[in-house]
Amino acid sequence: MLKGFKDFLLRGNVIDLAVAVVVGAAFGGVVSAFATDVIGGLIGAVGSSPDFGRAGIEVNGSPIVIGSTITALINFVIVAAVVYVVVVVPVTRLLERRRTGEEPEVVATPEDIALLQEIRDLLKAQQR
Repeated sequence: MLKGFKDFLLRGNVIDLAVAVVVGAAFGGVVSAFATDVIGGLIGAVGSSPDFGRAGIEVNGSPIVIGSTITALINFVIVAAVVYVVVVVPVTRLLERRRTGEEPEVVATPEDIALLQEIRDLLKAQQR
């Protein structure tokens, strides 16, 4: 059982997945900081709110905070754009290249050879 677990852990897919998760988490932190500090700061400066994460409106004495939601939306858009540009576009191009390079032309069997194959198959069927 331990040998099987060791083999599972040492397979390339598990290690690649672990690296992807760590890099993804680090990238998420960078995007979050960028969206909060830089973009949120710029929007806060324009909207005259020093802390954009707490920006919002007040209705009947109750604050409705929208700054953190907008920051999360900005994070999502940045991550989605990077994933699209870095992963989706190259993989799509790679698959298109493979499709054009691997598809050979289908050559139709001439009628005389097809007829001979049918005769062969009928003779085999009669022998059984």
